[in-house]
Amino acid sequence: MKQHATKPELLAGGNPRIPKADGDAAVQAYIAAMPGWKSAIGRRLDELIVRTVPDVRKAVKWNSPFYGIEGQGWFLGFHVFARYVKVSFFQGTSLQPPPPGGKGKDARWIDIHEDDLDEARLAAWIRQAAALPGWGKT
Repeated sequence: MKQHATKPELLAGGNPRIPKADGDAAVQAYIAAMPGWKSAIGRRLDELIVRTVPDVRKAVKWNSPFYGIEGQGWFLGFHVFARYVKVSFFQGTSLQPPPPGGKGKDARWIDIHEDDLDEARLAAWIRQAAALPGWGKT
């Protein structure tokens, strides 16, 4: 019997359910499954991160793409919500200026809506975040 590829299930808010896995293929599967305009935002984010940090490592964990540096840990992840894509910097309080979202001990984030991706501002934060010790293991 032939198996047909099925689109990943979308969880609450439209976040794709993608199996936990290391590498670019898992991240690209997540981005392809992002609904509507959010998929284009996901592609732009991924391209910007790779351009800014050429040696970046990628994985999907907890239904979100993670980006990190080998031996330093994860510095960034993003997640789909109903009206925006949340980009979280795991050491965001150390960034200058810190991203506006969040009140936790270390993490800060920015919510990106359909027409407000500021690549220059994000690239500056990505560059800073990649230079800091990250979270967990890559």
